[in-house]
Amino acid sequence: MSVFTTRPEILGTYGVVTSTHWIATAVGMSILEKGGNAFDAAVATGFVLQVVEPHLNGIGGDMPALVYSAETGVVEVICGQGTAPVNASVEHYRSEGLDLIPGDGLLATVIPGAFDGWMLMLRDYGSMTLEEVLSPAISYAQNGHPVLPRVAATIAEMSGFFKSHWPTSYETWVPNGVLPEAYSLVRNPVLAETLKRILKEASVKQDRQEQIQLARDAFYKGFVAEKIANYLATAEVMDSSGDCHKAVLNADDMAQWSATVEAPATTEYQGWEISKTDSWGQGPVLLQSLSLLKGIDVGAMDLCGADFVHHAVEAMKLAYADREVYYGDPVFSKVPLQHLLSDAYNHQRRKLMTATASAELRAGVVPGFNTQHQQTMELLTAIGVSTEAVYEPTMAHLSEKPGDTVHIDVIDRHGNMVSVTPSGGWLQSSPTIPGLGFCLNTRAQMYWLEPGLPASLVPGSRPRTTLTPSIAVHEDGSRMAFGTPGGDQQDQWQLIFLLRYIHGKRNLQEVIDQPLFHTTHFPSSFYPRTRQPGHIMVEQSMGASVIAELRSMGHDVTVAEPWSIGRLTAARRDSDGLLRAAATPRLMQAYAVGR
Repeated sequence: MSVFTTRPEILGTYGVVTSTHWIATAVGMSILEKGGNAFDAAVATGFVLQVVEPHLNGIGGDMPALVYSAETGVVEVICGQGTAPVNASVEHYRSEGLDLIPGDGLLATVIPGAFDGWMLMLRDYGSMTLEEVLSPAISYAQNGHPVLPRVAATIAEMSGFFKSHWPTSYETWVPNGVLPEAYSLVRNPVLAETLKRILKEASVKQDRQEQIQLARDAFYKGFVAEKIANYLATAEVMDSSGDCHKAVLNADDMAQWSATVEAPATTEYQGWEISKTDSWGQGPVLLQSLSLLKGIDVGAMDLCGADFVHHAVEAMKLAYADREVYYGDPVFSKVPLQHLLSDAYNHQRRKLMTATASAELRAGVVPGFNTQHQQTMELLTAIGVSTEAVYEPTMAHLSEKPGDTVHIDVIDRHGNMVSVTPSGGWLQSSPTIPGLGFCLNTRAQMYWLEPGLPASLVPGSRPRTTLTPSIAVHEDGSRMAFGTPGGDQQDQWQLIFLLRYIHGKRNLQEVIDQPLFHTTHFPSSFYPRTRQPGHIMVEQSMGASVIAELRSMGHDVTVAEPWSIGRLTAARRDSDGLLRAAATPRLMQAYAVGR
């Protein structure tokens, strides 16, 4: 049974914007209407998302972006992923009695990268001034915005913990002891003052690029870094390990770091070149999954049928198993990425995909990496198998406590494109920094405390993030930006979207509306790093017969409510200049706009 809707996608010729919040989407479109380009719009949208979705991202978080310049015709990666502090060693964390890095608190913090990533995008690709792109976020932080029900629920759930253990967060999110109600006006005046001070210190220069550099200095070498360092010098707070710990981040770490630009990892599929981050992110798993599926006639399948689900899941199991053994920061580890993406390697791996679902974690053995393979598999065998579902944190069937992510796609009238997935710095991730109004990230939880592996904790290295935006360019000149929040599920949902879009000939909105699924077969990137062998979650709207057939194939199936999995958005520019965009109706807060 083929399941699809007839909902139209957004069309335009001037510009399109998608994001995971209606206010932020409108802000992005307003920037385009004022003459800004896609990069200006993305920056303004990103800072507003920090204000209106503080449970999903923040100024102290992380930000990888893929950008396409119409002028150069080149896709590039902006790496706004901070690195491990110089004092963040395996030995130090082990001395704290830890086998895993906690998922919250101060020990899980790496250098905050989001601010510098946005500033780099604005300086090198944008056209507007710092004041023009920061003003909307300052206004919403100072004057208030209607708070989402999920934000209010997160604050309510965390309020007791905040009051007992993180009093600075209690002061910020429960002002005067009053919990915010859904859709009431919520303000963050301290954050507004932080942004205004950055803007003021930058405004001593008239030149646009000099102003942006002064803003970067204010954050990483000036008053922001000073306030962070002063707090962290004495703060010792409770985290998910059950004990109190101090941070290892200091002012020198921040002063010596900056965001970078690099080439993407790519693969070809059905006339499309798909670009992702390198192996410091999970992005290449989508590329490898496509390589595995090249030898299978996906186009002949019912794209909402059991055969499609089975083959997509089995391909992802193999690709994610390889992620666990081989992915890490390529500056610090030798990563055989070209081998992992090669047709020859995946031809051999494809032979493992049978008509029966696998419950094994089957990473391939790359020549020269035998010891690494053995060491990693021994580590993964020793980790826990979850007795409860390892779900995506933002889905409706979960607690409000775990944090997650936001996503933005923008295309302007010139054909410039941005796909960016900001995250981290969640209000529930670590205490609010006094005098700044934001908290820090917890991305260090993605390191292993087992030395010698690509994803092991090493000072100066990037954690293997789950954040994974996408840009695809077709041989006919069409281009598409797409992505989703969702932790380890991000590239799973994006793979499903891409396969259905390429093979199904539906519009963007129809494809996004189709029932989704994912697997939690492999270890989670998030504390406590558990897995569910052979497990998949599918939306009920996939149909009872499809679900029954999947179970007969050996899949351990959990059925989710309709419209409860995935938060995809996408934007496309046709070769003739027509713009298209779409956003998920799931959770009823993502929007696409255009004109």
